[in-house]
Amino acid sequence: MIAKPEAAALEPLLEQLGMRQAAAVLPDWLDRAASQELSYADFLHGLLEEESVARANAATQKRLRQASFPYAATIEQFDFRFRPELKRQVVLRYLDPTFVEQARTLALIGPPGLGKTMLAICIATKHIQLGATARFITAQHLANQLGRALTSVGRQRVLRPLLACDVLVLDELGYLPTLPGFGPALYELIAGRYEKRPTLITSNKSLTEWAAIVQDASLAAALVDRILHHGEVFYLKGPSFRLKGRSLEGELGAAPASTNGTDGGLDAQHRVAGPEDAVR
Repeated sequence: MIAKPEAAALEPLLEQLGMRQAAAVLPDWLDRAASQELSYADFLHGLLEEESVARANAATQKRLRQASFPYAATIEQFDFRFRPELKRQVVLRYLDPTFVEQARTLALIGPPGLGKTMLAICIATKHIQLGATARFITAQHLANQLGRALTSVGRQRVLRPLLACDVLVLDELGYLPTLPGFGPALYELIAGRYEKRPTLITSNKSLTEWAAIVQDASLAAALVDRILHHGEVFYLKGPSFRLKGRSLEGELGAAPASTNGTDGGLDAQHRVAGPEDAVR
């Protein structure tokens, strides 16, 4: 067994090399090497493997912080029993690395409370765990940032990190009205990511209503065209997660529930949007 003074002399060297985890576990590995008669190679492999795992975990946590998710969520936490119409095996396909490699797009459309944002965060989180970078932003926050950007340089400063990240989550598109300049900026963002990086979009408006969001039918048609080319659309329906276990009639005084413009007759089964979804 290596004497403790000798072990203590090694720890500062590891710290200087930025190998903090290796320094922390060095005494344990020295004891293990002595008690199990590990070879030099096995000892070094075990020590460096712990350092590598720690660095990978730290990098993942950094990417999660940079993503700016409003809350943490993983696919294991998503309650598919409450969304039986949402096929688990279909959703799991979007957790595969090919989602990033093929720069696909997924739009989740439906009334509030159906788990659209959570599902988008779950998918983005999985890809962060696989090594990708991600950014989360609501449409309203993006619109506010663009509204404060008075020059083209300021506009590019807003869009640049959203264009560069591996996975983008654009949340709550269509929930609140936006200024006329939002439409062209949104197109620039979607077109800039088209066939390069994947995008997840949640909205309470069906694709046929996106012209009202961007205040331009031709612009909306161009947006939808790029989203559908390498993407798919899930229309969600059903009871709200937030009202789970509570009476909707009791909460709203028996008022009829609104679908907020979504196609309430469509379920969340896997469906590739077709020509009927084109903006008109």
